[in-house]
Order: sequence, then C-alpha cells, then structure tokens
Amino acid sequence: YSYGVRRPEATSEELANAIEELLAGRPIAVPRTEAVGCLIGRLVEPAADASVTYCNRVAAILQKKCLECHRSGEIGPFSMESYDEIVGWAEMIAETVETERMPPWHADPNHGDFANDRRLTDDEKRAIYDWTEAGAPYGDPADLPEPPSFIEGWRIGEPDLVIPMSDTPFSVPAKGEVPYQYFVVDPGFKTDRWIRQAECRPGNREVVHHIIIGIQTPEGRERQRGELESEWLTATAPGAAPLDLPAGMAKRIPAGSKLVFQMHYTTNGRATTDLSQVGFVFVDEAEVRHEMLTQQVINTEFTIPPHAADHPVDAAYRFRRDSIVTALFPHMHLRGKAFRYEAEYPDGTREILLDIPRY
Repeated sequence: YSYGVRRPEATSEELANAIEELLAGRPIAVPRTEAVGCLIGRLVEPAADASVTYCNRVAAILQKKCLECHRSGEIGPFSMESYDEIVGWAEMIAETVETERMPPWHADPNHGDFANDRRLTDDEKRAIYDWTEAGAPYGDPADLPEPPSFIEGWRIGEPDLVIPMSDTPFSVPAKGEVPYQYFVVDPGFKTDRWIRQAECRPGNREVVHHIIIGIQTPEGRERQRGELESEWLTATAPGAAPLDLPAGMAKRIPAGSKLVFQMHYTTNGRATTDLSQVGFVFVDEAEVRHEMLTQQVINTEFTIPPHAADHPVDAAYRFRRDSIVTALFPHMHLRGKAFRYEAEYPDGTREILLDIPRY
C-alpha cells in the first residue's frame, strides 16, 4: 500500500518472515520497513497546565479549515465536529499538517493569491503541534467557539432544477476497475439556459471519485458567429467546491443540448449502487455580462521513458480574444510530480500563474 495506490495483493510478508527468523535464531533479513498509511496514535495523558487546548484554540482552527469536508455526510473519512471524535486522531492530524498533506493545498505561495487557499498559518500549525505534544487537552468549555452553520444538502442552496444521471441506479461491483461510465440526459431545454451556480451531488460518496458534466449540442446545429464552446459545464472531485460564479457571469447551455455525465467509480470491497445528480441555479440572460467557459490545456501524445526520474510534458492553449482567467484546475494521476501554468503575453513576457512543485 502507498499513498494513492494499492497493489492487488501482497508481494511480500516482512513481518511474518522476521518473526520466523527471530524464532529460528537467524539474522532478520529485513529488520525495518517504512509503514505508509494512517499514524496509529497512542493513549495520551493531557497536561493540566497546557496553554493550548481544544476549546481555546484547536476547535476554531478545525472549524475554519477542516469542517467543510470533515463532517457528517461529507467527503472527509472521519468527522472533526467534536472533541471526542478527534482526540484519537490528534497525532495523525499533527503529522498530516507537518507533511503538508492536509489541508489539501500545495500551490507555491510566491505565485498568485487564491480565494480558496486552504493553507494553515504558521501560528495555526504551531498551535496544533503544541496541543498534540501536551496530550490533546480539552480545556474549558466556556472557551469553545460557536459551532459553524453549514447548508445541509445542496451547498448552492435549493437548485432551480435537479437532474439525475439516469432513471435507475448504476451497480458498482465490489472489486476491480470500473471504466468511466457515461450517461446522456436530455433536460428538454427549448431555449438557451444560463447557469450561475451548479453542483454535482454524488449519490454514493464511498465510490464516486469524480463527476464531470459535459454539453452535447444538437447534431447539425451551426454555431453562431462569436459563440463560445465550453469543454465542460461543471464537475466535482473530493474537496472541490461547487460552481459559484460572480454576479454578471454565467455559463450557457445551448437550446436542445443534452447533458453528459462522466462518472468515475472506485471500488471499495463492497458491491453497491449510485445515482448521482446535478443541480442548477439559473440567471436571466439580460443579467449576463460575461459568458464563462472551461477549456482544457491537455497533452495526451507523450511517452515517459523507462526509469526516468523526471520527464517534462508541455501543453498550450491560445486565447483568440481578450479574456479573464478566474480559475485554474491542474489534474494528473499517480505519475504526476509537479504542475505549472505560465502565461506568455503578446510582447513575449511570461508570468507564472500557478506553480505546484509537489503535486
């Protein structure tokens, strides 16, 4: 097992071999191995005089940076909504903060300021370390901050329209790899519809890795001069926020278009089902000043040489008109190590827009 990948079956049994060698009086061939996974915490004794406690400091940090995902019904693997739920995770929380795996934000702060930056400040990190080293004390409940309020269900509020991916659930097997599944749905739009907010809601978060909603325009329809074509309408993956565009901005679904759900499932050892859906909040065309679209900057025609420690791959997108970039969405799989977006302007100057040195 490793972060992000699991072998189909074990290839060695170091612990069993070490025990047999020890009992037989032989030298242990592999005396130490690196254990990858969750840190198993110890039973700790809270310090009575700790300056940092759950109530006076840690609860507020978790509410601000963690509870969006780590609460009941959301994507986080465990809830952080109360002291009893996290005290056993204290050492694991400190370890993931120290290695910068959590909160999930890996952009180089020297390039760009981002609205959804989840990083902890140095002071917040120090508070978590001090709290853990003091035995994760609870503190005085009078110091507890007010619990945050979250929108239950749809994070965009009540949608104007909810569209399921299918009339019937999809069966996800217990094991094996599931190819991307595609479901085409006709929403019956007779006129162009403008989307200001959109949210993909997995029906079964245990097995849904991502959802991408594409637009299939009517066959034979000629695009009018000046129209923009978007690669996708909206999407979700673990930790992603819904589409929530500023006032005056919207995405367009042309009249007669169908929606295409691209579903990526990951098996978890139990056969189950899923029926995901997407919700839309519409806006009147008269209120739209900027049409928004999502384009891919992609390169699929490359080969990584055997044993290469580093292999750069480039892709480019040329803007055909003056545009405003509001978001960047880097995406790679297991072999990806680093990611960088650069803008090259007409005068030849270049600017780093987003740099992720450790993807």
